[in-house]
Amino acid sequence: MKLEGVSIEDARVEDIDQAADLIVRMKGLNGEFDPLFKVVEDVKERATKYLSESREKEGHLVLVARRGAKVIGVLRAELMVRLFYEPSREGVITDFYVLPEWRRRALGDDMLQLASDRLRKMGAEMIVADFPSRNEIASKFYTKRGFRALVDTFAKEDWHER
Repeated sequence: MKLEGVSIEDARVEDIDQAADLIVRMKGLNGEFDPLFKVVEDVKERATKYLSESREKEGHLVLVARRGAKVIGVLRAELMVRLFYEPSREGVITDFYVLPEWRRRALGDDMLQLASDRLRKMGAEMIVADFPSRNEIASKFYTKRGFRALVDTFAKEDWHER
């Protein structure tokens, strides 16, 4: 479903600053879900560099949803090889954030569909999403769209303790 006045396309250089702001918001949200995702002090600079480099790198994808000049959503993904498993080429959505006021309007569905189509054209045989396990918003979003948990990652903050 296309929202009137909203476009989804490859991030342009002039979109990077606003897209980085959305990445910062998403990383902060992850920190609210789990304190082991404490955001670094220079997160904006890192997000800007990360998105800028991803735009230029082969096998990477940075999409933005834009209404006029305002970036209202961002999705970053990359093509990865699974060395020991078939299918061997996966498109991994590493970062995906839509402003809260634009959610529940199928914008996330449209962005996910475009990213999936583009990743498949790049050679992906499956699409996966990588996000913190306690991010209930992301978990519900992907589960509703037919994704299922594939990998669990466990962490211990003070690994010296028994």
